[in-house]
Amino acid sequence: MRESVQAEVMMSFLVSEELSFRIPVELRYETCDPYAVRLTFHLPGDAPVTWAFGRELLIDGVGRPCGEGDVRVSPVEPESLGDVLIRLQVGADQALFRSSTAPLVAFLDRTDKLVPLGQEGALAEFDAHLDEALDRILAEEQSAG
Repeated sequence: MRESVQAEVMMSFLVSEELSFRIPVELRYETCDPYAVRLTFHLPGDAPVTWAFGRELLIDGVGRPCGEGDVRVSPVEPESLGDVLIRLQVGADQALFRSSTAPLVAFLDRTDKLVPLGQEGALAEFDAHLDEALDRILAEEQSAG
């Protein structure tokens, strides 16, 4: 049961107060890693950069400031669901992205339909049991043949 949800969203890469440019960002969620979402940023002139972080952080960050350390997500205006800021940091270097909330919520809704929030652990157990069962079946076939 290896399934995924994928979407492409245009985000603004905020270089400074005066400079920003729009870039495509691929959002990906896979049942094989049910707690995480992956964002792949396609920056001009550079190889794509992928960040993985908790799906729940992105869900919570749409409505209120969330995150500590390397990844922080917050609404631009706490009383409105207009835009979201995603701050990524490595050491002293950081990148700030701004996205419309609507495509993020649509993506997160699709992930929830695939694996409901709070059911990630059950999926991991199911996959482990499925792998064990398949291994037993293959071993039985090999010993019988």
